[in-house]
Amino acid sequence: MMGENLIIKAENISKQFPGVLALDNVNFNLKKGEVHAIVGENGAGKSTLINVLGGIYKPDGGNIYIDDKKVKFNNPIEANQQGIGIVFQELNLFPELSIAENIFVNVQPTNKVNLIKFEDLYNKTKKMLEIFDEEIDPKTHVEFISIAKQQVVEIVKAMSNNPRILILDEPTSSLNQLEIKLLFKNIKILRQKGIAIIYISHHLQEIFEIADRATVLRDGKYVDTVDVSRVDENKIARLMVGRKVFHQYIQREDKINRNEILFKVEKLAHNKYFEDISFDLHKGEIIGFAGLIGSGRTEIAKAIFGLEKIKSGKIYIEGKETLINCPKDAKKYGIVYTTENRKQEGLFLGMDIRENCIAPQLEKFATPPLYFLNEKKIYDYSKEIVEKFNIITPSVEKKVEDLSGGNQQKVLLSMWLGIKPRVVIVDEPTKGVDIGAKSEIYDILRSLANKGVGVIVISSDLPEILTISDKIIVMREGKIVASLINAQANEEKIISYATGV
Repeated sequence: MMGENLIIKAENISKQFPGVLALDNVNFNLKKGEVHAIVGENGAGKSTLINVLGGIYKPDGGNIYIDDKKVKFNNPIEANQQGIGIVFQELNLFPELSIAENIFVNVQPTNKVNLIKFEDLYNKTKKMLEIFDEEIDPKTHVEFISIAKQQVVEIVKAMSNNPRILILDEPTSSLNQLEIKLLFKNIKILRQKGIAIIYISHHLQEIFEIADRATVLRDGKYVDTVDVSRVDENKIARLMVGRKVFHQYIQREDKINRNEILFKVEKLAHNKYFEDISFDLHKGEIIGFAGLIGSGRTEIAKAIFGLEKIKSGKIYIEGKETLINCPKDAKKYGIVYTTENRKQEGLFLGMDIRENCIAPQLEKFATPPLYFLNEKKIYDYSKEIVEKFNIITPSVEKKVEDLSGGNQQKVLLSMWLGIKPRVVIVDEPTKGVDIGAKSEIYDILRSLANKGVGVIVISSDLPEILTISDKIIVMREGKIVASLINAQANEEKIISYATGV
């Protein structure tokens, strides 16, 4: 029998896909009014479990109980009717429609001739937004509001069906620190209303800030459920990966050649995004760029790589001024950039690992005189890359879209590091990546720097910036507002500079 505080219980849930046992007798329960985190590495079974609870997948074995009654869901509508709502990581909104139309899509109030009663629609939306202290005009089109506000719209949309259980899948993946605080405030409002929340995140610091309990999955199996107030991050990390994981700054001053400036930017300016940007990058140095989303960090990286047009300023490689008008120029000088949006801008998702690995350097694998691609050479190279970057895959012929987020990110890094660059710029390198893959990516970046490569890391994750960077540059509104060596920096100081407090 379920305890009187339990709203949902999953017992011995199993789910198999071709060649993969995604869930193997997994147990989970949720109390009324609690925030219960589900944590684990990519491939641990988190997404499969919430898809089973949300009626998207049918389990191959096990039972689900709601209020002590056994239930079976044939589709998400049936789960929704039982009071389960899901907000997925990838926002599912119609940008060209208004906030109100998105929240009540397909369930708009209508009159006798089936025309939408817009006044009622806007009033209902306004009342729901007031729950979260939001004063957005319901008539505003979604394309004109921030990602954080879009997240609120998604939650309100899920709330429009009066759920008792709300599942939030990686809700902070596109939010900055201030927006995350707003999200947590809204979660606390929901909890006060008695709504139980299942919270999925790779960021352990978030779990400790917002969750009451955490269930750990590993390789599709249930590991443990812990009271968050009685454990620390290291304990949960060990449960997740089965080993100790260290995320702390490693002193690297002896690896940096302070006598040799590898890369220099002088008074770089753009018509719209940034101005008066100057900094030096030494051989073997890792510089972290921190700041709020929209502060100009990504645009600077794209300008250096030739994706944004520079209005004025100079770029130097080893003391020589360079002209970069396009990515081909940047590549010629040994500068590479990995985008924050790997799925839309970085990878060829429908192609396999081999094809992605060689994409920036096709000429290396073409055999004269006809310059057909040498398939054996490509196969051998991609096998070597998979081993070097520890990309978990059954074959180099596996499509990239079928890989986990962490393995996709390692493929993206391998694409560009294969050309043996002198300067590497990585934008949000561990976005949507689990704690084990995150640690491996840090090791890859440190290994590059230890060989004399200059590394620039752009990240909205402050613990990440403090873990990986020798020097931290903070941006606000298109300008550099601080440059700190790691020993001078902490989260509070970086946020203060970034927000202008």
